[in-house]
Amino acid sequence: MIIKHLSLTNFRAFKRLELDFPSKLNIFVGKNAQGKTSILEGIHLLSLLTSPIAGNDRQMINLLTLEDDIPVGRLVAVIEKAGKQHSIEVRLIISNGQNGTSRLRKEILIDGGKRKLLESVGYFNSVIFLPQMTRIIEDGPDERRKYLDRTISQAFPGYVRSLSIYNQAISRRNALLKQLLEQGGSRDQLVYWDNLIAENGAVIISIRECAVNSLNEQMYIHHEQLTHNSEKIKLAYQPSLIVSEEDRDPLPLELMHTETTDKEPDQIKEYFLKKLLEIQDEEVRRGVTTIGPHRDDMRFMVNDLDLGIYGSRGQIRTAVMTLKLAEMHWLEKKTGETPVLLLDETLAELDHQRRKDLLSVLEENSQSILTTTDLHLFDKSFIEKSKIWHIQSGKIE
Repeated sequence: MIIKHLSLTNFRAFKRLELDFPSKLNIFVGKNAQGKTSILEGIHLLSLLTSPIAGNDRQMINLLTLEDDIPVGRLVAVIEKAGKQHSIEVRLIISNGQNGTSRLRKEILIDGGKRKLLESVGYFNSVIFLPQMTRIIEDGPDERRKYLDRTISQAFPGYVRSLSIYNQAISRRNALLKQLLEQGGSRDQLVYWDNLIAENGAVIISIRECAVNSLNEQMYIHHEQLTHNSEKIKLAYQPSLIVSEEDRDPLPLELMHTETTDKEPDQIKEYFLKKLLEIQDEEVRRGVTTIGPHRDDMRFMVNDLDLGIYGSRGQIRTAVMTLKLAEMHWLEKKTGETPVLLLDETLAELDHQRRKDLLSVLEENSQSILTTTDLHLFDKSFIEKSKIWHIQSGKIE
């Protein structure tokens, strides 16, 4: 899978930008705050239909455009998928509501026809690395769940729907638990929501565990390459449905994969419902749902040490890079198409040998798009094979 053309209108700092990508290796060179990362953001937006950077969609629309009567940001791409060309268009439209407030709606068009958002996620596949993605390891479980859900969404369109239903059901169930705590009432009201979160939660848990196991295998291979066999990495999934908070941390690494392994969603659903019934008194007392995918976590271990606690910045950055390479191979396996690899300032904090090893991996990919402030970080042979774009104040040559 490759992107052949990208058109940005009123997106970030770009009022209008047209780019052709004739090469499998592309490097955008420029100082900070010139628009390099915005190009990667726009390309990845076509995959997930949500920004990997912005707190909300409104932030992606050019500030000058916000003064228009109907502000619109527009991204259009021509991609090559399974040997055929397709077009993807994302429109970000701000319209005024009846009460004077404005709202943003998102329109998705594939090959000129409108598509529902949930059905369009993952039509185009890309993997992005941003410097701030070290938060996946350094921050709390929410960052790791967010990463995992976004990755899986590109390969399993139905996963997005299950996740959406589950999250809405958890909010409604928590509200009901709080009502039961404060006002009392029949607990039979919980039955509907229990079934809804158990059914969709089982799908989420099953797919997440399979995905993490596959990512772990690929991470191990790539990490050995980038560290020349000096570090052994392991990635493990920790579903809260099985592992309680008090015994989560002491678990030996080899026991992290719990009894949900290889179980079908129906079996997980049955177990989920059983546990919800067992802890119903506690959950009503606390007014919150205490188990389920919304409380899951992953652990990154290098040489049997938890990276989130003991990892150096260099180790963490290398681990996230190997995670992204593993993600690339996992998506290729699941979709049959190699995703476009988007790397923002990736080489800056790697030593010479790790930079060299990474660049050799990139040369094997169908298409890689990189940004840098310093072209000297790249080997001469790599530069000669690449299309070089110089960017300054939103203008590109």
